[in-house]
Amino acid sequence: MMTTTTRYPDLLSEVRAFRAQYPEVRYVDLICLDIPGHFYGKRYPIDMLEKVAAGSPLKLPQNCVLLGTQGGLYPIGDYCFADGDPDAPRRLVPGTLKPVRWEKEPLGQMLITSDGTEAPIEFEPREVLARVLQRLERRGIRPVVAFELEFYLFDRKLDAGLPRFPRDPLCEDEDDQPNMHIERLSRFSSVLHEMVDAANEQGVAANVITAELGPGQFEINFGHCDDGLQAADWAALFCRSTRGVALKHGLRASFMSKPYLEAPGSGMHVHVSLYDQDGNNLLAAEEQRPLRHAVAGCLELLPHCMPIFAANHNAFRRYGAMVNAASRASWGFEDRDACIRIPESDGRNLRIEHRLAGADANPYLVLAAILTGMEHGLDAAREPIAPLNDDRTSGIDFPKDMLTAVAAMGSHPVVNQGLGSEFVMVYCENKRQEYLDFMNEVSAREYRWYL
Repeated sequence: MMTTTTRYPDLLSEVRAFRAQYPEVRYVDLICLDIPGHFYGKRYPIDMLEKVAAGSPLKLPQNCVLLGTQGGLYPIGDYCFADGDPDAPRRLVPGTLKPVRWEKEPLGQMLITSDGTEAPIEFEPREVLARVLQRLERRGIRPVVAFELEFYLFDRKLDAGLPRFPRDPLCEDEDDQPNMHIERLSRFSSVLHEMVDAANEQGVAANVITAELGPGQFEINFGHCDDGLQAADWAALFCRSTRGVALKHGLRASFMSKPYLEAPGSGMHVHVSLYDQDGNNLLAAEEQRPLRHAVAGCLELLPHCMPIFAANHNAFRRYGAMVNAASRASWGFEDRDACIRIPESDGRNLRIEHRLAGADANPYLVLAAILTGMEHGLDAAREPIAPLNDDRTSGIDFPKDMLTAVAAMGSHPVVNQGLGSEFVMVYCENKRQEYLDFMNEVSAREYRWYL
């Protein structure tokens, strides 16, 4: 279940080894995930990257982290329009310098972050997760994590701004009769296999491919990882490479939560188990009492973390839909209708599968919220509500719109303490203003109904 994390203590050696292996690469994209889950950064000549690896300072504007989905900035506290837009230090993330196979010309990419610098940005998603993991490490708790990401393929060209089903590369038929048949994997094998290959080249342990229920919908799983930051890195890098490979094949790949109202949405499923310093699964102790406590903590905080799990207006459309998309906070053993599923496993691999987040959520923040909920549950030591296996009506209501959700998140003391009050303020205000900005448009439907 666990994979050992590879350490790269010498950044300069890593860059020089990369240059020797890929002499045709002239530029490297230095990238970092912002609050909405998009990469920002700069393209560096490879010789300048070597200087950064040797110790030259690396700085980017602090407020890049606060970019909205469309790239704009919102006034948030003293940030953005009252702080002079200062630079903030970043560092290279060891082990992430990899080749890019989906661009027209040879290119490399490497993750950067503010966490671990002399002035980490409190609201940078990777830094938020790093603080949660450090807190657990001080308690002798080590999470093991695996992400599963669903996504849709579309035709590369839109039809009057609307997505079109992808076409079978062999017979040109639309993939409009969705099912989980293995033949769908064969029809799209060229793009799906290259998606796995590209992810593997980025160091992502992508493996199993599944045809999902939606038209053009698939899922690719990752291996379990004993480094929470690396597990979230894998999810972020996978989204980038998957989109790039799809375009190379004349398709679009999207992690949008609910692209079709009549088809299943796309989720980000996160498997988490907790181990002590001796490698014992903490959730399996005392007849699985810690597992139940962790579930109770996750369920208690779930209604107050909805802006993280459902990161935009579209993501809320996914809940209470056709199949396997809960409308209340719930749990169950081997039950895919539950927000928190307990897969069948032995004591060594006992874990929760958190199924609520949309595929377009920020993986660093999703994992940080899940771990904070589990930690809270272990501390509170309360039993959860009845599982769905015993009561199909069991559940806790959670917000179904962004404005209600940010109000519930911003005022919750455990969420503020667990994720950081400065982050919670910034994140909630970012989501609140983005939602109002999104709604500030008169749609064609409004004219049809009310003109």
